[in-house]
Amino acid sequence: CAALLNAQPMGFYSPHSLVQDARRHGVVVHTPHINRSGASAVLEPCPESHKGVAVRIGLGAVRKVGADLAERLVAGQPYGSMEEVARHVGTSLDVLEALATAGAFDSLVHGGARRGALWAAGAVAQTSSQRLDGIVTGVDAPQLPGMTTREVALADLWASGVSPDGHPTRFLRAELDALGVVPASRLKTLSSKTRVLVAGVVTHRQRPATAGGTTFLNLEDETGLINIVVSKGCWQRHLTIARGAPALLIRGRVENAENVVNVIAERLELLPLGAALRSRDFR
Repeated sequence: CAALLNAQPMGFYSPHSLVQDARRHGVVVHTPHINRSGASAVLEPCPESHKGVAVRIGLGAVRKVGADLAERLVAGQPYGSMEEVARHVGTSLDVLEALATAGAFDSLVHGGARRGALWAAGAVAQTSSQRLDGIVTGVDAPQLPGMTTREVALADLWASGVSPDGHPTRFLRAELDALGVVPASRLKTLSSKTRVLVAGVVTHRQRPATAGGTTFLNLEDETGLINIVVSKGCWQRHLTIARGAPALLIRGRVENAENVVNVIAERLELLPLGAALRSRDFR
């Protein structure tokens, strides 16, 4: 998992999908940490993880950071404060805010963790190696409410494109269950021609894959991946949603052959998630 994350951009699956698959196999994946992360993904001891090893996402994965700045950040570890980080690398407000949103400064702030770090970022951005150390004011935030699990997941997705413990469909599961949506993990238990409703984030669109113009989609929910087969006619009927929606609610029928399960799409609808995950589309 760490090697694939460090080889991005490449391959079929996005970093978020790679991490979600690792999590489903018992691997703990940690978000970026200003003192524990490397520039790229690294391994660290973790008794709760598969074989006692967890993956730590690198600082270079954070929006606005990149490989060069990540290396400079790692070279200055360990840091005792956000101001020390800013003085060491002379970074800008937008980078500090991105790191704060990713949770990289959680161990350096008090009260509200990420919200506290975002509060402090504006003040800390005023410092530099040319100014006296310790004269920045307004760094200590008042007691702020903590983020909900869903808010943390959305912050992770915005900051690094990866939310280890917060796949977007997880927060809609009660509503999806009420609609009768079948999760990916249950599809193999259904026989062919069973009518189903499935939902998830669109991870891939591949077209045209056949002479008849069939399009293959992949959906992902918090339990796994779903293969969707969309005929030319179905694609044309739902063209706008099919081509651009980041998440879909799809009605269709199961095709289960030799333990390979597909859903033959009949109707496509937009699934509002509130989280931006980009699909990988191939022609």
